[in-house]
Amino acid sequence: MVSFGISQTVIERTHGTWSLQLHLKGLENFKVSNDKVTPHSAVSSQDGNVRLWKDGKEDSPLDSKSPYWLEIRRFDHDGKQAATIPLKDGYFEFQLPTALFEDNPKSITVNWIDFYR
Repeated sequence: MVSFGISQTVIERTHGTWSLQLHLKGLENFKVSNDKVTPHSAVSSQDGNVRLWKDGKEDSPLDSKSPYWLEIRRFDHDGKQAATIPLKDGYFEFQLPTALFEDNPKSITVNWIDFYR
């Protein structure tokens, strides 16, 4: 486990889906892998736009119809939707794509970079 840039990491299964919370100020890069496929994402520090791609192919963005689409939301310390970055005592919440779990992987690997280190 990385001891810097992270205040808390939570992974839980709710209503048949997996969600993950990362308590970070920003998100330069996020990826989750089941050893067969790796969805990636990043959140712009300037405008808060989210970019999503798969298997390192950043020039081939995913759209919401992709089975590997990551739903990413930002919350402030009160649990309300956050509009701006950096997050102050807030967190990013990821709804992990069910396609990652179709083959019932033994484990998944999550990597991230908080651009406000």
